[in-house]
Amino acid sequence: MKTAIYARVSTVGNGQSPEMPLRELRDYVARRGWTLVGEYVDEGISGAKDSRPELNRLMEDAHRRKFDCVLVWTFDRFARSVSHLLRALETFNSQGIEFISFSEQMDTGTPTGRMIFNVLGAVAELERSLIAERVRAGVRKAKAKGKRLGRPKVAVNAARVRELRGQENPSSKSERRWEFQRPVHGVQRGALHDLPRKTRVACSPWSCGFRCVQNPSGSCG
Repeated sequence: MKTAIYARVSTVGNGQSPEMPLRELRDYVARRGWTLVGEYVDEGISGAKDSRPELNRLMEDAHRRKFDCVLVWTFDRFARSVSHLLRALETFNSQGIEFISFSEQMDTGTPTGRMIFNVLGAVAELERSLIAERVRAGVRKAKAKGKRLGRPKVAVNAARVRELRGQENPSSKSERRWEFQRPVHGVQRGALHDLPRKTRVACSPWSCGFRCVQNPSGSCG
């Protein structure tokens, strides 16, 4: 049976790596005598997101019927919400593709497996909602105690800023000059000054052979 493996880790580094589950899943495929036709791995992406690059590619290949089975380490690595899980299972079922979770030993090829997946999916969604609510409660408690959240403010020396602005040459704010390169397509040095202003602005540096040199505070044209 042609099998595709899907794996995901929420963060890159910090001891998290998809290699361990991938190794176990490869061994499982080999023991069953199946053919591994592809691996789809999302790294640094939360399971709360329904759209993920490798998951999207997996679903596209499922519509093309490139495999007969999708194998994952745990089903919450694949989806966190019941609605997302059910949509994917309906897609696989319509294409005649089985979905197997290695850790739970669940196989959607059986009625019992489909029922248990729905129940476990609901539990996973409930757990995620409870965690999110605890985080929001913690933020509210911190704000009530007067704690400032977010990035620390950057200290700015206003007197030093005014001093530097006073030292700036006023004439440099509007300074413009044209530096001409070698003639291109017959355009000679200085010829650009004879062109209308709009023409000069519209010309490309590569086609007219000039480059606009300006100070950081100005804008070309």
